[in-house]
Amino acid sequence: MGTLYVVATPIGNLQDISLRSLDVLKSVSLVAAEDTRVTRKLLNHIGSEVRTLSYNENSPPNRLRQLLDHLDTADLALVTDAGTPAISDPGSALVNAATNAGHTVVPIAGPSSVTAALSVAGFDSTKFAFIGFPPRKKAERVQELEESLNLPMTLVMLESPHRITQTLKDLNELAPERGLVICRELTKLHEEVFRGTASAAIEHFRNPRGEFVIAVAPREKMQTSLSDEEIAQAARSAIAEGFTGRSAVEQVIAETGAPRARAYPAVLEAQKDD
Repeated sequence: MGTLYVVATPIGNLQDISLRSLDVLKSVSLVAAEDTRVTRKLLNHIGSEVRTLSYNENSPPNRLRQLLDHLDTADLALVTDAGTPAISDPGSALVNAATNAGHTVVPIAGPSSVTAALSVAGFDSTKFAFIGFPPRKKAERVQELEESLNLPMTLVMLESPHRITQTLKDLNELAPERGLVICRELTKLHEEVFRGTASAAIEHFRNPRGEFVIAVAPREKMQTSLSDEEIAQAARSAIAEGFTGRSAVEQVIAETGAPRARAYPAVLEAQKDD
């Protein structure tokens, strides 16, 4: 039975490819690639003539079966356009299928835009949450961001040049005080690392180009000295004064210094009682 190699490839600078990746991409008989045109450029660069087969979210239904059939008799490499496969791409389905079929799955570690951004962010990365690309629809995006921002850890997401402005506006509404580190075009010619708030980022990236990784500083730790009743009283007062929804939450935070994770449910409860 063949082995499935999950091969990380450069996210921009081709010199970042590892020696193990070179060996695998020259020795396997087939490479499953997100975009065969992109992968062929890399293979030409390293002098590999291995055959490629596209494997992405638009692949025909039988493509997974084709790859598993190949693994019955030979090794297979899985690559994405840039970075580590199975991170925000459909590669995990092949990994699961190969594992369930009894094949050995071997990671060939290497570049990742997520860890590259974290390494220069300067935020606590003991724990972090990666949410990939935020949803396209505003309501869904705001909900996911609001839930993720309440986690007591650094938040990391990816964004395209077409949607980063709106995502930054949402972050500015939800967490204007949070520090951001935005990495643009990592390892490429026009690489840039921005540090500041969401409002400053909106101004800085007026004409965004390239691919972005956004790291958001973790929220401050909950103030344990503040009782639930004190926050609840502030929430009731905010509702009585005519504040509603998000404005009520902001009022509670401003009055008590409570983190959003405690102010938000208190406001919801106060609205029910009102």
